[in-house]
Amino acid sequence: MATSTSCTGSTLLQPISKIIDLPLDQVNFVVCQLFALVTAFWFRLYLHPSKTSPFIRHVVATLLGFYLALFCFGWYALHFLVQSGLAYGVMIFTGVEHMHKYCFVVTLGYLSFCQVTRVYVFDYGMYSADFTGPMMVITQKITSLAFEIHDGLMKREEHLKPSQKYLAVRKMPSLLEYLSYNCNFMGILAGPTCSYNDYVAFIEGRCYEPKHLESNGKENGKFKQSDPSPKRDVIQKVCTCALSLMVYLVIYTACPTERVINNTFMASNPFYIQVLYLYISMLALRPKYYFVWTLADAINNAAGFGFNGYNTDGTPKWDRISNLRIRNIEFATSFKMFLDNWNIQTALWLKRVCYERCPYNPTAATFLLSAIWHGAYPGYYLTFITGIVVTMAARAVRHNVRQHFLGSATLKHMYDVITWFSTQMAICYTVVPFVLLAVGPSLKFYSSWYCCIHLLCVLLVLVLPVKSRRTKQQASEHNCLSSPDNNCNQKQKAT
Repeated sequence: MATSTSCTGSTLLQPISKIIDLPLDQVNFVVCQLFALVTAFWFRLYLHPSKTSPFIRHVVATLLGFYLALFCFGWYALHFLVQSGLAYGVMIFTGVEHMHKYCFVVTLGYLSFCQVTRVYVFDYGMYSADFTGPMMVITQKITSLAFEIHDGLMKREEHLKPSQKYLAVRKMPSLLEYLSYNCNFMGILAGPTCSYNDYVAFIEGRCYEPKHLESNGKENGKFKQSDPSPKRDVIQKVCTCALSLMVYLVIYTACPTERVINNTFMASNPFYIQVLYLYISMLALRPKYYFVWTLADAINNAAGFGFNGYNTDGTPKWDRISNLRIRNIEFATSFKMFLDNWNIQTALWLKRVCYERCPYNPTAATFLLSAIWHGAYPGYYLTFITGIVVTMAARAVRHNVRQHFLGSATLKHMYDVITWFSTQMAICYTVVPFVLLAVGPSLKFYSSWYCCIHLLCVLLVLVLPVKSRRTKQQASEHNCLSSPDNNCNQKQKAT
């Protein structure tokens, strides 16, 4: 494997990169993910738990993950081992009582160090596939595992929430299990994150057992004869990837977001055209993320990971670790609905390690952690600070206004149309700095809109009464019920 001295890793695919005129690191990423997809089928069929020991499955998954990391990022991939090694050392040599806090600080601190040096020391403008991307997922896994170990070894059963009981880890993972969880070939490049218990159940072949008992009341024996096949879902997700990539390459190339701050564009187009252009541009940008996350989900499914029970018609569901629901995103009628269906596993991580545990202003703390985790670009912080204000305003509006539109189907439909439009505009407005990255261009955009959404949201928060802390906690419990974590769903409903 030929490697360059930059973070783009292997130069083997340089000719292809030149032919299709895409950055080499992006080509490496896509090719490695396609290789992982093919390998995942082989892993499921030929290294099935009935044929192979968990030890072999852990070893193969880990070695393949390291190879893909080296191919994509060269020796920068060593950061994955350093970060994982530091955190594992903290887990082993510190007491369980405070281990989760130390792991959180060390892991997030090392990620932030790498992000700052990549942005401000090496190349500020590089926003392509980079080695800190996988480190973000590893950070989620390490910190989640640390909290899960703390819950499993330190807290009493009655002090845990239903979701925490299921996620709690009752024994310290071995080094091989730990590295396999963090660096397996299915999730090393793009995730998604998952719980440690779910991953170990997959490796050991136990991931289907509880689901067989739930499958529409049918006899267990019928389903124990063979594992549910992910083939149909993998094909659907690969087709979604192809369509998403085509939309992104065709439409976003013609409508880049950077044009919204172009002086000529702003001077020659009325404001409503600028609004329409921003919506189309953001609509065309999202398929890039749809492609990455849906392909990552397909890879895990192809390996047999992600089974989530059965639909009412008896067909298997493979959405346990899915990272997005495209239809709910595009037709979201609230800021919360959009966020609940976008980067789902990251939202669950933020909820489990921050929102549920932070004693003071958990909403602001969660947005701040999200900004730190995303990286060192100032645009990220502008986006998440704006997100705090928009979230508070949207919550106040829904709490005070929605009930007045539930009297008839016509009023409800009118409310849905208005809130859909408002949500899309709020999302586009909020996310622009996330795309532009720098402070100057971001403030130029906001000033061209006269900071209208900022001012409107602040006004709504000041005028409309806000939900109490108790209501927020109830909303948090409802969010757990609506999450893709079935165990959380069932146990909360039971209580």
